[in-house]
Amino acid sequence: MMAVAITRPHLIDRLPKSRGRLTADAPLGPQTWFRAGGPAEVLFRPADVEDLASFLKALPAEVPVTVLGVGSNIVVRDGGIKGVVIRLMRGFTGIAVEGREVVAGAGAPDLNVALTARDHALAGLEFLSGIPGTIGGAFPTNAGAYGSELLQVLISAEAVDRSGNVRTVSASQLGLSYRHSTAPADWIFTSARLSATPGDQLAIARRIAEIDGARAESQPRSRTGGSTFANPPGHKAWELIDGAGCRGLRIGGAQVSEKHTNFLINTGDATATDIESLGEEVRRRVFEQSGVRLEWEIRRIGERQ
Repeated sequence: MMAVAITRPHLIDRLPKSRGRLTADAPLGPQTWFRAGGPAEVLFRPADVEDLASFLKALPAEVPVTVLGVGSNIVVRDGGIKGVVIRLMRGFTGIAVEGREVVAGAGAPDLNVALTARDHALAGLEFLSGIPGTIGGAFPTNAGAYGSELLQVLISAEAVDRSGNVRTVSASQLGLSYRHSTAPADWIFTSARLSATPGDQLAIARRIAEIDGARAESQPRSRTGGSTFANPPGHKAWELIDGAGCRGLRIGGAQVSEKHTNFLINTGDATATDIESLGEEVRRRVFEQSGVRLEWEIRRIGERQ
């Protein structure tokens, strides 16, 4: 008697219906700035906040959920991500100006928010042009650059929790500090209300141009994920890395940037394992040389292969 193979249904067949788009075994590597990493078991692009909330409300509690923005500041491990990966795209990219406030969807690129404020002669958000990523990605790490950070301009935020409840919270409720937030890890931020001040449009434009020029001069524009490690108290991460002799260090196709040592780059054929292994080797060498333990600023998610 022949044995009958039993095939388990794919996760996508057990998920709630939605107005958005569900894709099984979706490649994620090409959607990250490093251009490396494995697939999502299921990729979900919700149509809007209501679609996201109803999907999460009906989603079985045992199915893990991961949020992916534009793929900056992240390493997706080569084994991919189990469960549902959510990307907030169309329906979450709107930017509106209301008096001296800017309301931005979580999928809006930080640069676009800064440029919208500039176009309305609103100052104080220029620093966002120097942060790679989206507004939604700024919350978990209280993203900042060029002397400013999210907590200085955030008025309130909207988020959807794992149970599908839509919440509006003030900035003070999020516990923002340097590269840190105390917001629950399962909250998916969908929009932010930011404060700005009336300013001179030309001066605002000049500041954004200065930030762009500074980035071009000091940071690599290749396949990278942004700053790799947070600056330890009293130190600059890049100086510690340089002091440990890591400039240009390579593992496989991954390399410590010659231009800015707090950036790792994919030279062309790096795997996510190469990138993460290189980062850990940098941490080891820095600790050995200086006694300072660097903390990852880039998120590493998913399964090792």
